[in-house]
Amino acid sequence: MRSAKDFFQPQALGAPQPVREIPFRPSRMIHFFDPSNPKMAAKVPELATKCDVLLGNLEDAIQASNKVAAREGLVKIARETDLGDCQLWTRINSLDSPWVLDDLIELVTQIGDKLDVVMVPKVEGAWDIHYVDRILAQLEARAGLEKPLLIHAILETALGVANVEEICAASPRMQGLSLGPADLAASRRMKTTRVGGGHPGYVVREDPNPDNEDAVRSTAQQDLWHYTMARMVDACVASGILPYYGPFGDIRDAVACEDQFRNAFLMGCVGAWSLHPAQIEIARRVFSPPVEEVKWAKNVLEKMGDGTGAVMIDGKMQDDATVKQCRVMVDLANALSENDPELRKAYGF
Repeated sequence: MRSAKDFFQPQALGAPQPVREIPFRPSRMIHFFDPSNPKMAAKVPELATKCDVLLGNLEDAIQASNKVAAREGLVKIARETDLGDCQLWTRINSLDSPWVLDDLIELVTQIGDKLDVVMVPKVEGAWDIHYVDRILAQLEARAGLEKPLLIHAILETALGVANVEEICAASPRMQGLSLGPADLAASRRMKTTRVGGGHPGYVVREDPNPDNEDAVRSTAQQDLWHYTMARMVDACVASGILPYYGPFGDIRDAVACEDQFRNAFLMGCVGAWSLHPAQIEIARRVFSPPVEEVKWAKNVLEKMGDGTGAVMIDGKMQDDATVKQCRVMVDLANALSENDPELRKAYGF
């Protein structure tokens, strides 16, 4: 058994010291783009002014014949583009693919100083994180990097969900987890072909009317992802890392996309993937705390003083527990508005 005191030791000679706490940076939207697509690549500088995170995708949605071009395109973009405050992430190919080693070798040694996070798909257990952790350390040492790259895992298999707590705690590099509903649905043999969101067939129905058995019985559509998202959030929080909702595939349905994102936000997620520019603003709006709620939370904190005891504010009882809730809201609003003067003004900081 590995000693606990060695957990924060580098996994290779000459690699940078692991981080002891994952820094919180705004990541309300992780916007995916294809680095092999010249039109998408040309939009990166503009997108960087609107996004918290830009992610160069090398895995799904990139044809096998374009894998090398996508990798080379990402290297070129990282070297030539000033992204400002926008983070640059990448999603490498799956660990069982023939491309993943070259992804890691080329990206870490050529643009490791530009990358913030490496997203690893289809993670099934701590062993997958250990594998990537050691390789990253070796490559960081080779490249002479001073800051360690972080790892973000996608939860998209039944085995991954079963091992989610161990995955979150597998390495100091772990930055967060994203829910991958499409692959997870296939892994579970769920009978849906949708990418995220609900399903009209997944409902609960009210009991029959005893006085009229032919009366229409109302139904309510349920959330297919509620259990998994709740478990993912708990596992992430327990390990001090960040949870995210993944993709919402129906680009035309902005209303349902906003609903799904808001469900994730209310349950504790800090962001979601955006697959189309239309979803960027939805994620920015949803994963920023509502202005009125922030103002209410600030009012509670001011009136509660040291946070002990209980007071009535506008007819509502406030105590230590609500103070903690309010601090979550105010701290998030403060962090998000640090480099956003418009948001800071709206929140009244």
